[in-house]
Formats: sequence, structure tokens, C-alpha cells
Amino acid sequence: MKVADLSTPALVVDTQGMYANLDAMTAALPGARLRPHVKAHKCTSLASEQAARGHRAFTCATPGEVVGMARAGIADDLLLANECVDPTRLRAIADCGGRVTVAVDSEATIAAAAANGVHDVLIDVSVGMPRCGCAPDEAGRLADLARASGLGVRGVMGYEGHVVGIADREKRVAMTAASMEMLAEAVALVGGDVISAGGTGTYDINAYATEIQAGSYALMDNAYAELALPFRRSLAIVATVIHSESTHAVADCGLKANSMDHGNPTIDGAAVWFCSDEHVTFAPSEPVDIGERVLVWPAHVDPTIAQHERMQLADGPGLDATVIDTWPVDLRGWDI
Repeated sequence: MKVADLSTPALVVDTQGMYANLDAMTAALPGARLRPHVKAHKCTSLASEQAARGHRAFTCATPGEVVGMARAGIADDLLLANECVDPTRLRAIADCGGRVTVAVDSEATIAAAAANGVHDVLIDVSVGMPRCGCAPDEAGRLADLARASGLGVRGVMGYEGHVVGIADREKRVAMTAASMEMLAEAVALVGGDVISAGGTGTYDINAYATEIQAGSYALMDNAYAELALPFRRSLAIVATVIHSESTHAVADCGLKANSMDHGNPTIDGAAVWFCSDEHVTFAPSEPVDIGERVLVWPAHVDPTIAQHERMQLADGPGLDATVIDTWPVDLRGWDI
């Protein structure tokens, strides 16, 4: 069938764009220089395409992603880049059959990892984003505690998440450097071979990290498109126009199909007014008919994908492209 024939709302991937994105990143960061972050797509089929290009280590955001990747046979080197203190989930990832490393940033997270079968950790360091991570000058003490608790300390990680989306490249470069100076302080105290950092917005800027945790590059979104990166938007939501009048139209793609944390989605040739639960209201530049399909481009790809059970693969861009495959979004949820 054609993309325009799909029941809506439906996630659609332009495979020409996706494969071009994967190949471009592989050329820039070959092999172990890239640790793709599966939180961006939550799809083991897409992860398999990344692994086939030589990226055998992956970043995960949830224990469920770790276990799901291991079940899919992609388990050479999995990093849970978020802290976890749940004994059941820590035991599940410890027993998943793959090599798993867990981020820790406190005495409590170290104790939980050691008590539940985890073997390896990275010391998570705060490098300017007020989220998780210890202070750089605390990293050495925590590394010593982890080793004394029987854990292998592979190195450090520090995510410059407050930097990756800044449109001004010069500012992005300067702020990345400042963040990595903070991480370097921790490296000197912790040791180890791994310095894990970065994202799609700093993949070609962060030369200090030994590995870059980019994820969104594979499919892209409106927010990252503003950075003029060499990757193109390859994921949209096909929606059906269900109401049309002289001032505006409405399609069946709202908040429950599309994440709004980075603002409104876009529709080519239209101004999006707002989204509600099951509707996107927009003003088209040319009249649209009820029953017509439109492509809705999400502002933030990661949480948008997490709201869908599958993605439809098309052989190119646009509504006239042919649907050639379906991939399950099989890493979504918190069952583990």
C-alpha cells in the first residue's frame, strides 16, 4: 500500500533518509566511537541496522531497553545511562546474558548495583545539566567506593544535554568545551578507559569523549533540524484531515500521537495552531479536503516514537511512497 492508504495516525519512516543518516554518522564516528542511544527510536530492528554498520556498543535509558536489546541478541556492550535502585530491575539486567554497565552517581546507587549482580559501572558526572551525576570532585571517592564494593569501574560519563540543542554552533562549541573540562577533572580522579558523552547536537564537536551517545540522528526531528546537521528528517506521522473550513483544518494527530515538549509539530505548507488530545489544528496555505492525508513532523522524535507500537517503513519520502515493512517499537514501556 501507499503511505496515503495507512490507517491514521501512523508513524512513517522514509528509509532513504534513515539509511543516509545511518551511513553519514558511521562515516563520521566509525565503530566504537559511536555508542548509539536506543532511547531515540526504541526499536531493535533499527538497532540491528546500526550494529550492522559496526556499532556494537549501545546506550539505553531504561532497564527494559537493556533487557530487550539482549533478547534481540544485541548485547555485546550495553550501558544503562540512568541511575537505578530497583532490585528487581537491576537483577533483570544483570541476568540478561549480555555485558551490562550501569551509571552510578552516589553511595546509594553503588550499593544497589553491587547488591544485585551488576559487574561494571561508569561514574556519572554532572557537567552542567541539572539532572543526575555527581560533582566532578566527588567522582574519585565514588569510584574507590565502587571498586571496594566489588564493581569494575570502566570510566566516566557526562552528558552535556543542556548544550546539544543550542542553534548557535559557536556557543555550542564553547559550552561543550566547558562541560568536558569538568569531565576531565573527574577522569583524572577515576581512571578507566571509557569517557562517554555527547549527543546528536555535539557529535562532531566533542572530540574529548572516547564514545558519543548520539541517537536522534537516525530519524531526526524539527528541533535538531534547526542545527543544520548533515542528517535529514526521516520520521513523520501520517494523519487524516477530519474537518476543513475556510480558516483552518483539523487532522487526527494530537497529543497522544505526538510529543509536544519541544513545541508544536509542523505540517508542510501550513501553520500549526495547536494540538489537543486527538487533533492537530492547522491553517493550510491551500484548501484541504476531508479525508486527505497530511504528514505531521514531530518536534521531538524520542517521546513521539514512544507513544506508538510500530513504525511503517516506506521506500522514500512523501504520501505516494510505498510501505515496504513494519518494525515494532519493541523497547517501549516499563514492564521490566
